Amino acid sequence: MRRTSKVRRIFFAKGFVLANFYSRFVFPILRRMDAETVHDRTLRLLELGQGGMGRPFLTKIAGLLPKNPVQFAGLTFPNVLGMAAGFDKDVRVVPGLAALGFGHIEVGTLTPHPQAGNPRPRIFRLPEDGAIINRMGFPNGGVQAALPRLQKLAAKPHDFILGVSLGKQKETPLAEAAGDYIAVMQAVYPFADYLAVNISSPNTPGLRELQGGDYLGQLLGALVAENEKLAVAHGIAKRPLFIKIAPDLSLEELDEILTAVQDNKIDAIIATNTTIARDGLHSPNQQETGGLSGLPLREKSTELIKHIWRVTNGRLPIIGVGGIRTVADVQAKLDAGASLVQLYTSLIYEGPAFAGNILRDLAKLSLICC
Repeated sequence: MRRTSKVRRIFFAKGFVLANFYSRFVFPILRRMDAETVHDRTLRLLELGQGGMGRPFLTKIAGLLPKNPVQFAGLTFPNVLGMAAGFDKDVRVVPGLAALGFGHIEVGTLTPHPQAGNPRPRIFRLPEDGAIINRMGFPNGGVQAALPRLQKLAAKPHDFILGVSLGKQKETPLAEAAGDYIAVMQAVYPFADYLAVNISSPNTPGLRELQGGDYLGQLLGALVAENEKLAVAHGIAKRPLFIKIAPDLSLEELDEILTAVQDNKIDAIIATNTTIARDGLHSPNQQETGGLSGLPLREKSTELIKHIWRVTNGRLPIIGVGGIRTVADVQAKLDAGASLVQLYTSLIYEGPAFAGNILRDLAKLSLICC
């Protein structure tokens, strides 16, 4: 027991030192560079590091990870912490992110055909607010380009859960959106552990309209029916279907969504995507258009999680996303009713040791509380 405790103390100390080094010395250099350029280089480094001799280096950065699996939507997640969609749009660095401690990785958003997205610059840091604004617009190489990487991941034993975020092409009319989601769903079906329906990005014109009116019920009905067909065709269990919602909904709009979600037996809800609100910001970049993520979203997403849990009597599984920067933020999402959490923005500000530090802090908090 004493040796185990000593090892844990060493890894806690290493994680703190790495995080402190990143925030004090590395990030101040990175913030002088274009945000998307830094992201692209980060992906290349992770690609290099996730194979062969590089993988042990990533696991050393993560440190000793506590084991605390979570049962969610019929799947066993290694831990509560996941990487939100948008970081790995083209399925390039899933093993690398898993090595850093993420128990599940949601890749994409993938569209049926390649899509350039919106013109650059399209990612803006708001360090004074602990936030990011992006107006990416689903840039990706298209689902067919991602398929070989998805197949390779599925072919090997792995200790992470892989989700795929489904999207529609920018130019596809809303009335035909189901066809786009189904096309991506059909392509990735045998290789994804779960499928997330992205109808809440603010960066594809009109997309959020799919959350209301007759669109949502028709879309979910079509996806549920396709899910059953694909499971039979492939001779495998149905893939859990999740839906990702916006934080800018009124409670009345959210209740309508929850009715459609429960009527169609959707397996879980991801709350929430980025916001178009700009309340209380201090950064000069606050006027940039796009979706805001990070600390300003923390309370809003947590309140929506509480509402979802209350209205559904805790029967609808929830993944909490938005403003997670500390272990207290994670615990607040869990206390509100989420069973899993996802993050993205905090990794930019806290660095690669962040996931491991959060998981160890959670384990430590659990020991103190229980």
